[in-house]
Order: sequence, then structure tokens, then C-alpha cells
Amino acid sequence: QVQLVESGGGLEQAGGSLRLSCAASRSTLNINAMGWYRQAPGKQRELVARVTSSGRGYYADSVKGRFTISRDNRVVYLQMNSLNLEDTAVYYCNLQSYGVDYWGQGTQVTVSS
Repeated sequence: QVQLVESGGGLEQAGGSLRLSCAASRSTLNINAMGWYRQAPGKQRELVARVTSSGRGYYADSVKGRFTISRDNRVVYLQMNSLNLEDTAVYYCNLQSYGVDYWGQGTQVTVSS
């Protein structure tokens, strides 16, 4: 079983920055991709950013140029700059291994005006 431990959420003003971190519990895990999803109230969960094992990154259009995803072994980071009100959501860490998805418990990000 893989556990994903997230940290770094919180309350930030519009225009500010936050950095999310997510660490996988197993160091010997074969990781195909890691990423971040988010779910705002009344909306479906959506992909924010992901990075594959080869280092290829993907970003949702809404965060391009503002968010940066990076990974160091079994830890994935999401640097979020120029936050706006629409970024308010619960952010979930995701890890894909051998076709299986693992999820973190979620961390709340709230952006205030």
C-alpha cells in the first residue's frame, strides 16, 4: 500500500504564492507519473499538473505560466504563483504506478481577495 502525505496548503491573498509538497511512503515504488488535481465546491475534480517518470510536464491551461510542478524521487512539488480566487480548491496529490492510481487525503488552498 502506498500513502501520499501532502503539506503546504493554506490561506493566501490573491497574487500571492504557495508551495505544495507530497511525499510517497514507499521508496522502492515504480512511479510512472505524479501530479496534482483539485476540486472546487460544486465542481468536478480536475487535473492541474503532472510530471511523468521521464520528466515531461503537463499543465492545465488555467495554470500555465503561474504554476510549476517538479519532482525529486518520491516527492512532488507544486509551486503556485500569482494565485487568484479561482484557484481556491482542495488539492489532491496523485501517483500512478503500474496502472494504479494512488491519492493523497487532500489539502485545502483558499485564496482571498
